[in-house]
Amino acid sequence: MTEQLLTADIGMIQRIIPHRYPFLLIDKVVDIDGCVSARGIKNVTMNEPHFQGHFPGKPIMPGVTIIEAMAQTAAVMVGAALDMADKNMLVYFMAIDKAKFRRMVVPGDVLEMQLTTLRGKPGAKVWKFGGVATVEGDMAAEAEFTAMMDLPKE
Repeated sequence: MTEQLLTADIGMIQRIIPHRYPFLLIDKVVDIDGCVSARGIKNVTMNEPHFQGHFPGKPIMPGVTIIEAMAQTAAVMVGAALDMADKNMLVYFMAIDKAKFRRMVVPGDVLEMQLTTLRGKPGAKVWKFGGVATVEGDMAAEAEFTAMMDLPKE
């Protein structure tokens, strides 16, 4: 028997994490396998504010926003798995390790981020994740990061 994988659309994402425009950097999270793994989807569009200055005439998604999109995917994965919708969960970066950038991400790209939990379990405050971001199967970035989940008191 296979357990059905979860999906979080933009409405559910906003119920799990507090990020809003212009810093909500994911559109959908699919294939949520509990707290184990998930895939985030980001449709990159020219109307995003960072493209005004990064760079005029050659818009490229900043690497830090790619890593932030990975972190948001991880937060939604954990939040969905732990039923944290509407519970005001906050997540804070503690470390970013092994970050590498391999391909430019530009308007029109669909950024897919595969996230895996490296350390963490329900009830834990500190989690570590590994992420790989791709565009059409080509690696754009990869990183490991540690985050603290500020879970509300019950």
